[in-house]
Amino acid sequence: MQTSRIPRFYKMSVPERVRAVRDLGVLNRDDYKALSSGEHLLTVNRADKMIENVIGVMGLPVGLGLNFVINGVEHVVPLVVEEPSIVAALSSAAKLVRQSGGFEVESTDPILIGQIQVVDLQHPTRARQALLDNKQEILNLANSLHPNMVARGGGARDMEVLIHAGASEQLGDMVVAHLLVDTRDAMGANLVNTMCEGVASLVEKITGGKVFLRILSNLADRALVRGYCSIPCDNLGGKGFDGEQVRDGIVLASEFAAADPYRAATHNKGVMNGVDAVALATGNDWRAIEAGAHAYAARGGHYTSLTRWSRGADGALEGRIEIPLKVGTVGGPLESNPTVAMNLRMLNVGSARELAEVMGAVGLAQNFSALRALATEGIQAGHMTLHARSVAQAAGAPVEVFDTVVERLIESGNIKIWKARELVTEVAAQSRPGEEGVQPLDAEGAKAGNGKIILLGEHSVVYGRHAIAAPVELAVQARVHDCEEGVHLVVPRWGVEYRMHEQHDKRRSFEKPAGMILDKLGLTGQAMRIEVYPNVPRAMGLGGSAATAVAIIRALDDHFNLGLDESEVNRLAYESEKVAHGTPSGIDNTVATFGNTVLFRRGDPALIDELDLPHKVPVVIAMSGVESLTAKMVARVRNAWEKNESLYERIFDEIDALTLQGVDALRNHRLEELGELMNINQGLLNALQVSCWELEELIQIARENGAAGAKLTGGGGGGSIIAICPEDSQRVVAAIRAAGYQAMEVEIG
Repeated sequence: MQTSRIPRFYKMSVPERVRAVRDLGVLNRDDYKALSSGEHLLTVNRADKMIENVIGVMGLPVGLGLNFVINGVEHVVPLVVEEPSIVAALSSAAKLVRQSGGFEVESTDPILIGQIQVVDLQHPTRARQALLDNKQEILNLANSLHPNMVARGGGARDMEVLIHAGASEQLGDMVVAHLLVDTRDAMGANLVNTMCEGVASLVEKITGGKVFLRILSNLADRALVRGYCSIPCDNLGGKGFDGEQVRDGIVLASEFAAADPYRAATHNKGVMNGVDAVALATGNDWRAIEAGAHAYAARGGHYTSLTRWSRGADGALEGRIEIPLKVGTVGGPLESNPTVAMNLRMLNVGSARELAEVMGAVGLAQNFSALRALATEGIQAGHMTLHARSVAQAAGAPVEVFDTVVERLIESGNIKIWKARELVTEVAAQSRPGEEGVQPLDAEGAKAGNGKIILLGEHSVVYGRHAIAAPVELAVQARVHDCEEGVHLVVPRWGVEYRMHEQHDKRRSFEKPAGMILDKLGLTGQAMRIEVYPNVPRAMGLGGSAATAVAIIRALDDHFNLGLDESEVNRLAYESEKVAHGTPSGIDNTVATFGNTVLFRRGDPALIDELDLPHKVPVVIAMSGVESLTAKMVARVRNAWEKNESLYERIFDEIDALTLQGVDALRNHRLEELGELMNINQGLLNALQVSCWELEELIQIARENGAAGAKLTGGGGGGSIIAICPEDSQRVVAAIRAAGYQAMEVEIG
């Protein structure tokens, strides 16, 4: 595995995510097959072998923490957790820390303590000394009970003896022997308990007392993990706060937790949100880990925080964690659950110590995320969309209307379960029979921009040739509200909600085109809330960025009474496209603005010939789940063109000739001919090296299931395909969905 970075992972569908981690090498072939088919799930029969009185199996979500670099090693971290935002917060924190080298973590040997309680003693001090004098005999006996553990480099290493004076009202002083056992990669509870039981008789003989309890301790303070990270102030700023403000706020919050046990309890709960999620994913005893962590936090008689945040000598924020973590990577309880075994393979740790170090880094990362939220906007602010999604889930919103219910919950301002249930009924009643997906937002003030598909002419259109493009209606909608302060950009469907920077150099990639629009319109200083409602996925070659730009421009025009005409909307959208993609052809913003099927050729002025089609043309759009990075693909083709201009000009001429033939086929509704032209165009696009295996798989599925023709649409390298389906588009859609991809039917013309 080369990296733990998977950009836009949270925006993919579940099948797309599974393919992405497979392609990254995190999943092997068997695990990919098991995840795709559901074979990884814990069955009732397997569960019946694990605990008593089984009647069923309860599931929890398994997510992936991305971006982790721990001791120079990339890790994709499986997390089992039901609380929203934890996985996203961890991945975001890890992404920030990796920019300054990642987490540095160390651990001690995996020592577990076994306690042997001795009571009814005449001379406790003599008993203690007798045990110490016979330590080696006791250790030898303990190790004889588990010779295989000794052979693996573990076993009973040492023994300590404590006296608890006056601990028992009836029997007086207690003597407690601690066996210090290195359990290597096993969790070790049963092993240590067996050793304690096995040496009990010998301890009684040596001390003359009576052994009562003999059991492990979950305060594993001999198996410590210590972690560290450093984050420069320049990387901490955001949401209206500069980096130094964020750093000082986190330090102050850390000092509060160190001093106050009431705050420390919640502070440490944030740490354990991450640690427990990894423990559950890897089959470890999270209850034991919790008990040990909190006992360790109280070891000085004052419950305090497990982490410390401070200002470093260079001004950076420095974080440290010290926590007891005794975990395992082998043993029956772990290996009996197929999901646990798969998660351990994904995590790719070589030992229990390395697993503990990962858990320590995750705990520190989760703590940072919580403190950063508290130190800036507060833990609740900025989470309206996440809250709305949780409420919609609790209300039982079906997947086909889920995003629409979320959007309308936010629109209503009444994010309650009863309201969500009301909206589920309302949205379901509005859905057209047989339609999978959601209806466009029906709200006062919402303005739209169209997406697009390119039937013929990708890439050659950048070099002055023709292309045929058709709109995907109402692909993105937007509206603008007044607010008290700042510019807030919200995309409920994507869980995006943040305050935009006014400084050009601090804007994030998603903000930059929107920020440019505000600059051009002289609205940068205005306070507003821009809500965006996309009905097409991002980076799928469907003109989403241009549609978003047009929708935002129209919403701003409407809200501020700017009086823009369509040509000005188009011009601004083109400028936005240049910010997003570098050297766009202009076709996306043109279709997004005017919403017509057109023959397009760039120039000054551009040729825009509206095509009046005699009949609707049925088209299937299928999405690969792989991002289409238009700027990257355009740059790749340009580099190749510069190296062999004459060859590529001939290819562009051939694509242009196909496009012009396609105009005649469209105008006369000769769909079989149009499909054949698309097939040939796809071959030429493949020659330009802008396709990928996912697109080729989708194209093949479409053709095998009755499509007259199929090809990629947009920049390529991922994104989407289109298929002309004059006879049975539903069959094509069903076949594509059966293969784990998303697909939908549209009509153009």
